[in-house]
Amino acid sequence: MKGFQGEELDKNSVSLTTKHFPGGGSRYLGKDPHFEEGNFNIYPTTGSLQKYHLPPFKAAIEAGTTSILPYYAYPSNKSANQGLPPYNEKQQFEEVGFIFNKAFLTDILREKLGFIGYVNSDTGAIIDMAWGAKQLSKEERIAKALEAGANIFSGQNDTQPLINAVEQGLVSEEKINQSVAYLLTEMMDLGLFENPYVEPKRALQVVNNPESKEKADLAHRKSIVLLRNDQNLLPLIDKKIKDLKLYVESFPAGVQNANTIAFKETIQKYDPGITLTDHLEEATHALVWITPKQDLLSKQPLISIGSNTHIYNKNRMIKIQKTVPTITAINFSSPWLIQEIEPNAAAVIGTFGVNTEALIDVVRGKFNPTGKLPLTIPANQEAVANNKMDVPGFDEAPSYAYQAKSGDKYRYGFGLSYNTEHKEAKSGGICEFLSRIFKN
Repeated sequence: MKGFQGEELDKNSVSLTTKHFPGGGSRYLGKDPHFEEGNFNIYPTTGSLQKYHLPPFKAAIEAGTTSILPYYAYPSNKSANQGLPPYNEKQQFEEVGFIFNKAFLTDILREKLGFIGYVNSDTGAIIDMAWGAKQLSKEERIAKALEAGANIFSGQNDTQPLINAVEQGLVSEEKINQSVAYLLTEMMDLGLFENPYVEPKRALQVVNNPESKEKADLAHRKSIVLLRNDQNLLPLIDKKIKDLKLYVESFPAGVQNANTIAFKETIQKYDPGITLTDHLEEATHALVWITPKQDLLSKQPLISIGSNTHIYNKNRMIKIQKTVPTITAINFSSPWLIQEIEPNAAAVIGTFGVNTEALIDVVRGKFNPTGKLPLTIPANQEAVANNKMDVPGFDEAPSYAYQAKSGDKYRYGFGLSYNTEHKEAKSGGICEFLSRIFKN
């Protein structure tokens, strides 16, 4: 937060919006609130909203975030008791989207958490995904959102409904002026009145700053998690690669193997000491990098690794693993189900959108892995189906987490290093620390 904004907003700052308040993790069957079937947040666990979901926003507010963006969803009254003042005698919550929900935007966000910035709606939250307020006119929706605590309507370019709402007496000009003051104050703080234009040359200098790039490169390497390392296969130091022939493949390989070709070319250019082979039968070892992808607007979200996540030749991957000792890197943009592709690997690495050079530095031992899992890998689909929906993986039942043949569980905070025995290189106390925090 402070890295972008600084201690105070000024002409060198990038103003940040923190989303999606009060948290998007409590999903019924993983359904997306862009769609009607996923348009609510449910909290089956007593007190989970305050225990797990609000603390990150409290931290963001304390760090000075300038804006908060509420979620599309509405809070469901099928939830367990969350220990908040009830909406009325019969309902715990007003079942309207969070952008319309005064209890959340005013009572919780501003009064309880102390937020003093502005509230920015999600795109289409007033028009297309106005859950719980669809029966209202556009003017009534705008008025309700403003009264709840909203200040800016994203993706809403037509100002006439707002003008109509004022003229119809649904919202006061004073309320409008409060929102305008938020926006103008930020623009002044950012220096946009003095100079609203970008300086292209300076922008390139900032982006290409060697010191910034060095920090980014380090962040890439520090994020990589070593999950398993059978018989200390890694690192592939110079002594080990002397007689090693490495077969490399990306999954998905891309159109006309474009991903695999680019992967190989980068390795060869970055570390020419590695001998690559295009023929699996000639290889002594293999390196595969698996990058599953979800359809972000799918009504049936899946975290299995297969054709539904753009991995069409899983059997090919398993064949490679069974043919030669295979270093298997998995890009965890989601907590993928890995029970089919993990066991046959000789070493397993978790990546998070890093560049190839960072991965190779870890494989070669030029950087000792220090990363820890930022999520818990589920054991299987049954574990996913039986999860509590509103509880983070590290606080789920022990059976929820995937267990490798090494005996290690891939829970939040787990990660190995080259200079520690795997039995001593668990979470570094992160899970235990977080459990204590949330229990308090």
